[in-house]
Amino acid sequence: MSTYENAWTPTDQQIQKTRLYQWMKQLGYEDYDTFHEATIERIDWFWDEAVSELGIEWYTPYNQTVDLSKGIAYPDWFVGGEINVAHNALDKWAEDKDKRNAVALYWEGDHGDRVQYTYHELQQEVNKVANGLEKLGISDGDVVTLYMPMIPETLISMLAVSKVGAIFSPAFSGYKANAVATRIQASKAKALITADGFFRRGKTVAMKDEADMAADQCPSLEHVIVVERASCEVEWNEHRDIPWTHLQKNETVYKTKIKKSDDPFMLIYTSGTTGRPKGAVHTHSGFPIKSAFDAGVCMDLTKEDTLFWYTDMGWMMGPFLVYGGLINGSSIVMFEGTPDHPNPDRLWELVERYQVTHLGISPTLVRSMKKHGEDWIQRHDLSSLKLIGSTGEPWNPEPWHWLFKHAGQGRVPIFNYSGGTEISGGMLGNVLIKPIQPITFNAALPGMDVGVLDEQGQPLTNEVGELVLRKPWVGMTKGFYEENDRYEETYWSRFKDTWVHGDWVIRDEDGYYTITGRSDDVLNVAGKRLGPAEVESVLVEHAAVIESGVIGVPHDVKGEEAVGFIVLKPGFSESEELMEEIKHHLNQKLGKALAPKKVFVVDDLPKTRNAKVMRRAIKSAYLNKDSGDLSALENPEAVQQIQKLGTASSAQS
Repeated sequence: MSTYENAWTPTDQQIQKTRLYQWMKQLGYEDYDTFHEATIERIDWFWDEAVSELGIEWYTPYNQTVDLSKGIAYPDWFVGGEINVAHNALDKWAEDKDKRNAVALYWEGDHGDRVQYTYHELQQEVNKVANGLEKLGISDGDVVTLYMPMIPETLISMLAVSKVGAIFSPAFSGYKANAVATRIQASKAKALITADGFFRRGKTVAMKDEADMAADQCPSLEHVIVVERASCEVEWNEHRDIPWTHLQKNETVYKTKIKKSDDPFMLIYTSGTTGRPKGAVHTHSGFPIKSAFDAGVCMDLTKEDTLFWYTDMGWMMGPFLVYGGLINGSSIVMFEGTPDHPNPDRLWELVERYQVTHLGISPTLVRSMKKHGEDWIQRHDLSSLKLIGSTGEPWNPEPWHWLFKHAGQGRVPIFNYSGGTEISGGMLGNVLIKPIQPITFNAALPGMDVGVLDEQGQPLTNEVGELVLRKPWVGMTKGFYEENDRYEETYWSRFKDTWVHGDWVIRDEDGYYTITGRSDDVLNVAGKRLGPAEVESVLVEHAAVIESGVIGVPHDVKGEEAVGFIVLKPGFSESEELMEEIKHHLNQKLGKALAPKKVFVVDDLPKTRNAKVMRRAIKSAYLNKDSGDLSALENPEAVQQIQKLGTASSAQS
């Protein structure tokens, strides 16, 4: 039996109004489970029908939906097809007399400044920039890194890069120079688009300083294009820097380049346990179609709706907002600021102002807003809301109920959504034709052949197991950029022809899924994945640190926070001044949001005999939990020291 009772149950009328039900019925199905079975048994039939339902337009129609001749890890989708994501997200609507004057983008800045673009106006801006990029020599297959705040120029850049046939690679706006440089170097990007600065909580964040330090480390970069958002003083490099306004001085007509279905259009670098970011390769007929399907058919987003996901373009949900929204002909909202500035009701103010129908947030955000109380919600008319989406991390029941009761008035379904950057969207969700329970997922999404397996690869029910996928899907990353051995090792090395996702999950006998956490060591800080080795690398950069280990521990607001353990080099001793210096170093390199607030000095780190740091032992010792089998440890005394630190820390907090 399920742990939770149904919190939201759709009426027959609500079910029949959904895009999912109407489409299923058209295909000859009324029961979701029977339909889902068909979508994973006949993936070629299913994705062919999905493309048709979404109205995807092709320059040249494909002659085969999927070719698996290279194996399940390397499917070729829509063989022979020619397409461009910019056409499907923008041009087709800008050239449609019924949609060209509809709003494509609502934008609001931290200070409350606002801009909106119709599809036609957006197309004109994108065409100007596409012409400008082409004149700079940006063309087929070139990579352009976007290190940008959430401003209209970010969206314009994405679409313009696609128009000229190049590939964009978004980087989180909060990264410091080293993290940006690592991603530029890995992709050998030819250009970087950034801003002089942006505004956050009423303050100016200098962005170009970090961009310049990153660019100085990257010989592949020929151009740095700068949007003058914050009008702050910056250094200009006359050989490299180009003002955004220079690109805008071009004509408003541009012929979108024709691309093959499997040509890359976006490269997103994620963090992994090894510390070196992984480059997920997404194609013109991959990520855009999967995100549009999940938003349109699963979340019931239509041409009349407005989608607002609070995110950054460097995280997967940024591009999801863009393509999930625009390919469905909807309006999207982009927001530069923070949801509780200048007051704790900023988010709800945005929902009311833009009549948002589909709002996307994270459990961390809800936990942080809950402390302000529900009075701030009640000041606003949220009747436009049809769905609240949630992703990034597992829920706790209390904040889930609080959100459902106060923001959703007990009537708006919460669409729990889990997948990832390499998925292009969701594996699990809450389809709107079945009852929804707190914190869980009511279904594997159409086309996603989800399983829960034990260590031997056998299916499990009512027990925690590995979340896996057994069939390929549209939107699956096309390997890792120039690192396919690593791609195969990461996802395909555990069980034959099975994608092992890295989440621990329980599926009950009623078909509800609950994610309990990551099965590897990747930290999830406020919904942002962070490889511990990335933090460890920063710690050992400091002159006093010889070795480091980083774990994630539960945090009331962020969900999880990083905690660091360091071994000092001979000649250095622990002092308040040194620890402040190390924390400052972490803040400078990682940004305050991701940097560990707690760093402890230890004599040694728990290691196996082959000198591998055992993070599991660090975590269990610090949290005073059962460590399980530690027989592989070379130095069990290191665990005892960490246990004492953990006990002392919990006594202080």
